[in-house]
Amino acid sequence: QVQLVESGGGLVQAGGSLRLSCVASGRTSSSYVMGWFRQAPGKEREFVSAISGSSTSTFYANSVKDRFTISRDNAKNAVYLRMNSLKPEDTAVYYCAAGVHGIMTRRENEYDYWGQGTQVTVSS
Repeated sequence: QVQLVESGGGLVQAGGSLRLSCVASGRTSSSYVMGWFRQAPGKEREFVSAISGSSTSTFYANSVKDRFTISRDNAKNAVYLRMNSLKPEDTAVYYCAAGVHGIMTRRENEYDYWGQGTQVTVSS
């Protein structure tokens, strides 16, 4: 089992920045793909970003490209999401996820472990 704990969410004004963190424990592996997803009120959960185990590959949803940056520190079993130029539409609960298959994907059902989420609220 892998446990994921997110932190770093909060309330920020439009145009501001936040950095989310996700720390993994348990049967962790640097080969796991790590992803971030989000769920806004009344909407389905959606993909935000993913990073390969070696950090050589990343990809983003079009809605956050050029504003968000995903990174990871395998020595700390951590993955981060730096969010700049935040917009009110970025308001959501953000979830960290781990995919043991090592395949880069935006599909939720390809991820095996999930955190509890951290709330991000962007005011206009």
